Amino acid sequence: MKLNPVDLIIKKRDGGEHSREELRALIGGIVDESLPDYQLAAWAMAVFFRGMTDAEITELTLAMAESGDTLDLHDAVPAGALIVDKHSSGGVGDKTTLAVGPIAAACGLPVGKMSGRGLSFTGGTIDKLESIRGWQAELDEPRFRRQLREIGLVVAAQTADLAPADKHLYALRDVTGTVNSLPLIAASIMSKKLAAGADAIVLDVKCGRGAFMETLDDARELARLMVAIGDGAGRAVTALITAMEQPLGRAVGNALEVAEAIATLHGNGPADFQELVEQVSAEMVVLGHRHNVDRSAALGQVQEVIRSGAALDKLRAFVAAQGGDVAQIDDPSLLPSAPVVVPVPAPVAGVVTAIDAREIGLTVVALGGGRRAKGAPIDHRVGVMCDAKVGGVVEVGAPLAWVHAADEGIAQTAVARVQAAYAIGAGRETVGSIVLERVASR
Repeated sequence: MKLNPVDLIIKKRDGGEHSREELRALIGGIVDESLPDYQLAAWAMAVFFRGMTDAEITELTLAMAESGDTLDLHDAVPAGALIVDKHSSGGVGDKTTLAVGPIAAACGLPVGKMSGRGLSFTGGTIDKLESIRGWQAELDEPRFRRQLREIGLVVAAQTADLAPADKHLYALRDVTGTVNSLPLIAASIMSKKLAAGADAIVLDVKCGRGAFMETLDDARELARLMVAIGDGAGRAVTALITAMEQPLGRAVGNALEVAEAIATLHGNGPADFQELVEQVSAEMVVLGHRHNVDRSAALGQVQEVIRSGAALDKLRAFVAAQGGDVAQIDDPSLLPSAPVVVPVPAPVAGVVTAIDAREIGLTVVALGGGRRAKGAPIDHRVGVMCDAKVGGVVEVGAPLAWVHAADEGIAQTAVARVQAAYAIGAGRETVGSIVLERVASR
């Protein structure tokens, strides 16, 4: 159909529901650049205020997924195997893919994943992996397929031709105050997952101060929308809503997080991170076996590949296949390390009642471990190690955390910020399961 942008803007402004044809025309106008940015911005603002139905969001997502290249990786996996992917909505200290990918692959699931880089206070999987000497993120499609077939695990940088309509729409949302539209967030995430060829998807929807979804209600609605998109697109989707009020695990910073992921594959990760990794991996096993394995049995399989070392072996094979130095996996002390490491002393004695995860993440950005602008270089060595977590008892002067910095001056500024991010009080503070809720496909 011929696109009349004004009609679409008015229809959504007045609370109307778009047809499949209208949404296809809209996405077509983005791709061929016939739709002016000012009209697309007006339409996005109308969506921000009026929302979209589940059917609309599904059609928008499918159109975005089909706006560029789409991958069909079934010829690179055993006959009948499902391709299972996972996605996190982003958080502070979130190195989950680094551990979950090898575990799922060691459980026999083909894991072919395209990941992104960090921006603002959240880190990116590709940035973390590039802490490993020689590791390569840019893979052409034949190499991607070959590694998936031979190793069973590949993680590569997203290509410009994957869901290009989403890339353009997101850039416009970023400068028009419409980033936080839940329908557009859900469509953005799921369009890339569908374009990358996933049959089944486990979503880790972060909730709290260290995530983009700060409230449980928003996280719950985002999870519901993405599961509904999966249903409408014929994919199996499970979403776990997980806590992000404090940093995940102890390490925040690229090389530090790689080392923590390696420790987790040895079964020695921080309790919250170990729990999350095992739960996400178990959900992937359940979906990968078409629900013929219950979660208890799946969790047992996950814990066995960690105990046996099979998951760690899979990480080694994956790193080697993409040019990385496996010696750094065998001995994480060989990973990049900061020249200055200083403690963050507790100003008072008591119990840690809260940690402002976002402030910790922004401190790591200020140290050079994240980007203030897209494409900026990062320092893989720097970061923050949180010794004390919520519920921990601390004495005056004991280290709450350790700052890893490039020089002493930057380190001292970071120490003050990290210290201010901690709240210490009296009494007891209990911390429940990191998984708050589970939302599954019908």
